[in-house]
Amino acid sequence: MAHSAAGTQEANYDPAFYAALFAMEDRHFWFRSRNRCIAAALRLLPDFDSIRNVIEVGCGTGVVLAELQRLFPEGKIIGMDMFAEGLAFARKRFAGMLIQGDVFQHSFEQPFDLICACDVIEHLDDDEKILRHFWEQLRPGGHLVVTVPAHMCLWSYFDEASCHRRRYSPRELRNKLNAAGFSVFYLTQFMSLLFPLMWLKRVLLHKASNQAPVQPSSTMSDLAIYPALNTMLDFALRPEAVLVARGISIPFGTSLLIVATKPKVVGSATDSNS
Repeated sequence: MAHSAAGTQEANYDPAFYAALFAMEDRHFWFRSRNRCIAAALRLLPDFDSIRNVIEVGCGTGVVLAELQRLFPEGKIIGMDMFAEGLAFARKRFAGMLIQGDVFQHSFEQPFDLICACDVIEHLDDDEKILRHFWEQLRPGGHLVVTVPAHMCLWSYFDEASCHRRRYSPRELRNKLNAAGFSVFYLTQFMSLLFPLMWLKRVLLHKASNQAPVQPSSTMSDLAIYPALNTMLDFALRPEAVLVARGISIPFGTSLLIVATKPKVVGSATDSNS
């Protein structure tokens, strides 16, 4: 699930999901695991301790925003989203600055040390445009963290109901970031244990669902919390954050996490993680 703070395209996110998301995110294994991996990846940055000016674009209900505030307690953290419905829930988690608006139409006084876009760019028709915009909004040497759903072979009714435009391969995401001027610092897949489960459930069992009208209730059922299973998966996915913390790339998963850097010298973009 994701949010939006970029562009005015219709149907790039359904704000009806926010209340249900807010009720489950802090306990749901998927959101907890994603936060652990994001935090571990950010701690790999050599200038982690000097990061102060941070924005999360498409912050939604603030589940990642709250993690950023824990990671950078001395920093200025900003959350931005197109939807007031999401920001109302984010305010319950986050005491810092929240902005409702379009990132393309909002100007900031200072460039950022860090921009986060967690499960956002897959909602946009022109994902390359927003990556270039992020590059412009970062200071030289600043960083971008992006998470996206992985692998078009996993495309399903869930993606359609979530208003996704695409799922990404690692190569596609890397190439788009390189084309925008970024140097890829770290790239990994994650949610590895979910890959076979999603493939079996969505590709084999839900072929009929792909032909039928998609209802929000069917999508939210995928995010329902079943306590025993939720606890088991939360525990089983914990080693992923340990691997990320060591800079090890996980070779398969249902999501991608990438940390990219705007070179200090324009035109010097290279990959430091392959």
